Amino acid sequence: MKSARLLIACLIISSALFGCKKKEGTTFFESNRKESVEAPVKEVPKDILATQQGFITLVKGVTPSVVNISTVGKKKLVRPFFEQSPFFEDFFGERSRPRYQRESSLGSGFIINKDGYIVTNDHVVRDAETIQVKLSNESVYTGKVVGSDPKTDIAVIKINAKEALQPAVLGDSSKLQVGQWAIAIGNPFGLDRTVTVGVVSATGRSNMGIEAYEDFIQTDASINPGNSGGPLLNIYGEVIGINTAIVASGQGIGFAIPVNMAKQVINQLITKGNVSRGWLGISIQSVNDEMARSFGLPKTYGALVNDVVAGSPAAKAGIQQGDVITSFGGETVKDVRQLQRMVGETPIGKKIQVEFYREGRAMKATVVVAPAENAPAQPQRHQPAEKEATSLGFSVQDLGPDLRSRGVTGVVITDIEEGGIAEEAGMQRGDIIVSVNQKKVHNVAEYRKAIDAAAERGAAALLVRRGNANIYFALKLR
Repeated sequence: MKSARLLIACLIISSALFGCKKKEGTTFFESNRKESVEAPVKEVPKDILATQQGFITLVKGVTPSVVNISTVGKKKLVRPFFEQSPFFEDFFGERSRPRYQRESSLGSGFIINKDGYIVTNDHVVRDAETIQVKLSNESVYTGKVVGSDPKTDIAVIKINAKEALQPAVLGDSSKLQVGQWAIAIGNPFGLDRTVTVGVVSATGRSNMGIEAYEDFIQTDASINPGNSGGPLLNIYGEVIGINTAIVASGQGIGFAIPVNMAKQVINQLITKGNVSRGWLGISIQSVNDEMARSFGLPKTYGALVNDVVAGSPAAKAGIQQGDVITSFGGETVKDVRQLQRMVGETPIGKKIQVEFYREGRAMKATVVVAPAENAPAQPQRHQPAEKEATSLGFSVQDLGPDLRSRGVTGVVITDIEEGGIAEEAGMQRGDIIVSVNQKKVHNVAEYRKAIDAAAERGAAALLVRRGNANIYFALKLR
């Protein structure tokens, strides 16, 4: 009897619950545009639908060209100072020998032809002992490095695939405009073929301290660890850049190598495994406002030549120390980094017109670019000496007989005023001032005369000899 009452109670409760559920309906709203429940937005603008479909179509078309790269390498551990003592090995033997740590990393890449060549970043595959490449269909192949270029952070690897591969289509990064759509596909944090969308935030970013040759595309399309080596795409699905770096302290700031820069590097890596770059045979430095005034430039731009290698292409073309190069091959030179990149990308043996300023006059010359491999070893610059007084912030005196007997000319800085303009500019005690505003000085009298003349311009460009290096310093005259 008791069991019967319990069963009836359970049935009553179940019926009540069922009745409540049926009465209240489902606990969520499911959109079904064909029936009574409608979406919150009845009509989506056609341009938004078209944009969404455009992204969907793009991703479907490009994803088969994007690969995930995983590597395993060996990194040498830094030994504590006491272990580097020869006595440590006598006591501990094997323990004193170099130790290594196994490291694994993830990255991205994209197929560039049906032969299995894949582009990625150099830092993704650098020091890798094994490279595994996973395609979009989950096939996995072993990759081999064909060539790499640390100066641009580009590498090419190759796989021997058993299936047909779909190459990516390379676009033209020279036509990029700020505000264009930018789509990144990669392997951030190991999440296969993640797609992020943003815009081209800026172009021509340099002086970032990331690579030797920089001309980055900046984008706010999310780039995270693991995206390195993957493609940055335009709305046509063309590769416009290679994702390579992020600003760790910021959000929405990522950088990609322009595909036009990469094309030249890729071709050389595939054909010969390394990259040959152009060379002029000059050392250069930046131009600041004071230098621009002292050299008679119409504005602050260009690259100042502080030394010319004898017999180099620049020397043969008549370029001299103190010239400010303002145009290379018809393109305006904004700064040192840009000129370095342009020269490096110029084909060996090509004739290039160079425009420069010399003593306030615009001049032209034609140089024949030589391979950088022919460049002589650069002299080692002296390390900064101790920080070291006149209105310019330093004192000078004539050179000693030992220096003059060796053909050295100029005046030597004997003291530097602490906190003065010379010290702030980086000048040091012991520097030899060779010229003032491109006028050579042989003694203190000539130096003072040149400084008086420079006062009319309001700035003095001093060519300084420090060890084996020539350096220009610009001082604003008070």
